[in-house]
Formats: sequence, structure tokens, C-alpha cells
Amino acid sequence: MHIIFAASECLPYAKTGGLADVIDALPREIVRQGHKVTVYLPFYRQAQAKVKEKDRKVAIRSLTIPFSYYNRFVSVIDGGIHAGVQIYFIDSPELFDREYMYATPSGDYADNWERFALYCRAVLEASKQLGVPDIFHVHDWQASMLPVYLRSVYYYDPMLRNVGTVLTVHNAAVQGVFAPDTTERLLLPRDMFTSERLEFYGGFDFLKGGIVYSDAVTTVSPRYAEEIQTPEHGNRLDGVFLSRRADLHGILNGVDYETWDPAVDGNIAAHYTPQNLEGKAACRRDLLHAFGLERVPDDAPVLGVVARFATQKGFDLLAEIADQLASQDIRLIVVGAGEPYYENLFKTLMERYPDNIAVRVGYDETLAHKVEAGSDMFLMPSHYEPGGLGQIYGLKYGTVPAVRATGGLDDTVEEWDAATGQGTGFKFAGESGAEFFATIERAVTVFQGDKEAWRKLMLNGMAKDFSWTEPAKKYIALYEDVAKRRS
Repeated sequence: MHIIFAASECLPYAKTGGLADVIDALPREIVRQGHKVTVYLPFYRQAQAKVKEKDRKVAIRSLTIPFSYYNRFVSVIDGGIHAGVQIYFIDSPELFDREYMYATPSGDYADNWERFALYCRAVLEASKQLGVPDIFHVHDWQASMLPVYLRSVYYYDPMLRNVGTVLTVHNAAVQGVFAPDTTERLLLPRDMFTSERLEFYGGFDFLKGGIVYSDAVTTVSPRYAEEIQTPEHGNRLDGVFLSRRADLHGILNGVDYETWDPAVDGNIAAHYTPQNLEGKAACRRDLLHAFGLERVPDDAPVLGVVARFATQKGFDLLAEIADQLASQDIRLIVVGAGEPYYENLFKTLMERYPDNIAVRVGYDETLAHKVEAGSDMFLMPSHYEPGGLGQIYGLKYGTVPAVRATGGLDDTVEEWDAATGQGTGFKFAGESGAEFFATIERAVTVFQGDKEAWRKLMLNGMAKDFSWTEPAKKYIALYEDVAKRRS
């Protein structure tokens, strides 16, 4: 089969979150399992920095993308084949050659509707010249107009009408909602702007359109697939997800163990394996030194956090218990960036408790690896977490997760049971800082009071396999089912 991935991010070209990791790793695994994969990305300024000008080849010199009252003209850049995956870039300098990908510090780009509608339509047009797939696998709202176009404007196109579509929703809270006149601006039939199709509380919703018009919808964990069908987590699309429940699948994200494995990781101070854990202590010392935390006793646990600073990630709960944590013989190391409130708050906490709390504002890939390897515990108190990668990395690195039982966190972390020696971490179900602190206390009690139990906990997690092999098989089976229905 030939699958085209349409997504707005992919390592190493452009990244703001876990989507980029998925679009890097999943296509490579599908190729390893015997299929052809092409990935189309917007040619952001960030991507241009990764592709040397001398290596850029023009695959298509000009495509015409119509809007109401005007046309845009884009080219397609051949990014080459990497690990068997063909990369193409949609090049529209006036729309994508910008300092930021989606938004400036003052807010979203006002023309995001145009930028990503153009991207979707350009992928369809480019595929007619560079290779029509069996399946378009589109991701999140930025690529959701592709199935909308395919089942409307392109409905009678003989080259494309039998191609299937799969939409993966990585986060139902981010939907791409724009003004009602987007329907006319995108040259779509007016009767598509209804509550059954594209209209969402008076706005034009890209993600809703993708859900309605795709042949199948997936999300990034089985638990999150259930949660988005409820008012609590559906972000007012729960009724739409319920209407597609027969075609809604929760497929747990995998991780790339070629990059995230303490046995081979080039970003950490020492390598280690389940058979020889000695390097873990060296990684802990290196992490503490990197953050200026010296003379830390061996029985003082190091708690690591790598996340976007946002309430969704549970930073409100972490802030609520920060003073309590600092009063214990605990070291808290936080790496991330995001909402200014939390950036400033954690800077203030670091100044107040310089011996216990260390914060680095800004994402740093090397530091992220050091935190995963050098921490004793990894904290993820997210209010919701569709999939989550940090806790899975933590398991591989013998860094015990303490998480809120939601979405992919609940699917991947098993509560520790001292009686049976089973389990990989610690979980809480509520929404309070007190419950989060109690969960950390349970973990600290085992860490300080029963070294053999803690070693067993570490080894249980390190034995888990969350590679892309099985998820890719599930996606391929879904592609085959959709293609059969479309044939």
C-alpha cells in the first residue's frame, strides 16, 4: 500500500509537541513493515533551516490553489528519502516563511485558516502528479480540510475519488475554529456549513470537518478514545465523536527506541541497561550538576518534569504543592516553556527554594534526555493527556512515573502493588493537589524505605515494550479495511 501522511509537524524539520515525534517515527515503522509512505509538510522557516539550499530540488514548480477572488501559487520541494520515507514540502513563502509556526506571542496568526486550507489542497494536487496513495492519513486540525475537500470539491475527480482517509486526533481541544465566511473563502458549497458538517457554535471548525468526512478516525490511546465521547473531555465535539463511534479507534502511540533508550542514548552521561543499572547513578549526578544542585544525599529523590507550561499539563497542581515539596528532602527539576504565568511562577519558586527546585524555561532536547535518565521519578499530573510520551520514556529509563490516571497515562502506567511486585508507577484519579502530593509521598516511601522494591519497580517499567511495531500493525490493518471499503 501507499500511504500519504499529511501533518503540520515532523522531526527534525518542525516541532512544537509530540505530533512531530509521531510523524517522524510511525512512517518509518510502516515502511519497515513493507509499505510505501510519503510525508507532506509545510515549508516553514524552521524546516528551511534544516534543508540546505543546495539540497533543495523542485518536484513541482507551480500549483494553483484557488480562493474566493484570488489564487495562490505554491511549489513542492523534494526533501529526499529518509529511512525509506519520501518527504515533500509545500512551499508558500508568504504563508509559511514566518518566525513562528502557528502563532506569535500575542496570539494565533489571523490567516491560519488560509495557510492550512492551502496546505491541504496543495497536498491533494501534488499527489496527482507525484503519486496517488491508497490512503491519506491526516493529523489534527491543520490537515483536516484534506478529507473535507476530497469528499466535496474533489468528489468527482477520477484520480482521487476512491482514495480512503484516516484522521488521527492528537488533541481534541485544539480544533481550528474560524469565521463562518470561511466556507465561501474556501469555495465550499454553502450547504456544508451546517451543524451536521462544518458548523461549530457559529464558527467553521476544521477538526470537526475532518471527523465528519474521514472514513475512519483514530486517537492516540484507547482511554482517550473513550474520554472524547464524554462532555468532560470531548470539548463540545463529544456528540460528533459519538456519531462516529463505529469508526473511532484508540491506538496507543509508540516511541522511538532508537532515540530514547538508555543503552544507546548519546545525550546522557552514562549508558545503562536492566542487566546493569550502574550508569543510572552517574546520570543522576550529571543532571544535578547541570542544574547546580550539589551535595544531594542518595536517599533524597529527584523528581523530573519535562512539559509545556500549561494548566492542561497539571502545572496548577504542581504549583499548589511546590511549597510542600520544597519542605521535604526532595529535589524538583522542571524543564519547559509555555504560559507566562507558570514560567514566572516557577522562576519565583526556584529563587525561593534554590536548594530544592531548579527550573529551565525553554525546551532543550538534550536536557529532556538528561531529565528522563537522571531523575528517580517523572511527574505528569495532567488534567487530560491524549497519549503522552514522557511517562513512556521514563519507564524505559527506569524513572518511575507518578501520573494522573487519564488518557494515555492511565493506559501505560500500572499502579504499583507491593504485595505482588507488579506495577510500573503510581497514579491518582482526582483533581486536587492533595491527591497528587499523596501519590508522590507513596512513591517516596518506597524509594526511601525499600530499595529492592524500588529496583523491581524500575525493572518492571524498563521491561515494557512501547515501540511502534504493534501500533503500526494496527494502523496498517485499519488502512487495509478503509481501502477495501473504498474500492
